[in-house]
Amino acid sequence: MMKRTLLALAAVTMLSQGAFAAKIGVTMDKFDDNFLTVLRNGMTDYAKKHKIDLQVLDAKDDLGTQISQVQNFIANKVDAIIVNAVDTSATPKMTALAVAAHIPLVYVNRKPADKVLPAGVAYVGSDEKQSGTMETQAMCKLMGGKGNIVVIEGELSNEAAVTRTKDIHNVLATKACSGMHILREQSANWDRTKANDLMTNWISAGVKPDAVISNNDEMAIGAIQALTTAGMTKVKVAGIDGTQDGLAQMKAGRLQVSVFQNAAAQGAGSITTALKLIAKKKVASTVWVPFELITPANMAKYMAKN
Repeated sequence: MMKRTLLALAAVTMLSQGAFAAKIGVTMDKFDDNFLTVLRNGMTDYAKKHKIDLQVLDAKDDLGTQISQVQNFIANKVDAIIVNAVDTSATPKMTALAVAAHIPLVYVNRKPADKVLPAGVAYVGSDEKQSGTMETQAMCKLMGGKGNIVVIEGELSNEAAVTRTKDIHNVLATKACSGMHILREQSANWDRTKANDLMTNWISAGVKPDAVISNNDEMAIGAIQALTTAGMTKVKVAGIDGTQDGLAQMKAGRLQVSVFQNAAAQGAGSITTALKLIAKKKVASTVWVPFELITPANMAKYMAKN
């Protein structure tokens, strides 16, 4: 333990000297996701700039694979581990593995289910109580507080999906938005194609919403594709993440609302937090990266960020 601590302190000191800094293992839920690609690039860009040995693995949306990757990082004695969780309900097991091995652990983007994060473990992400709230309040304003909507959820095992959907219900319960009614609510697992299929099925069943509120931009785009095919181009659509593809849809007039989640900042922040933990510096158990509302009026600012 003493040897690891001394090495860690030396590693962070060497950042300013341009030498090797630290060896960090990263396991991502999946690579084939636009938002997570920006998150991953935020990590790799920071790592290259600061000479950090970063190994990033694709868990391919499989929990068993991700746990095995964490175990392999531990066996290879990395200085720290960063996890973008496949299933947030399974994080206590990964936390226990890292703590037992005395290796710092940082969860990024998806909030762990652990009731309390122990010393040496932290979470870097954005407060989901803001995301769905901003999105739904903006849509409520566009709709004048009334109309029929459908809600497309992310993976139900994921804390972000659960909280964003809860945000929607909380906003609709307010007096200003009480005239908005949910016709359908179902998961499309964060996936564009699945959201397209879901929206197509709803339309075929005779569902005619005035607006779609989606847990992310990818599913919002899938809904837009289905609505366009059906000729329902006046339906308003909202998403979350502020991805390049989402902003392209907004520029084309098909997406009315998104909420910028700074994936690059989360990625870089997860590494800086890991470095602080390696150096035994005091770190808050939760490091927040604020959400920001995107509308056609300010989208140019966010297109530049992407």
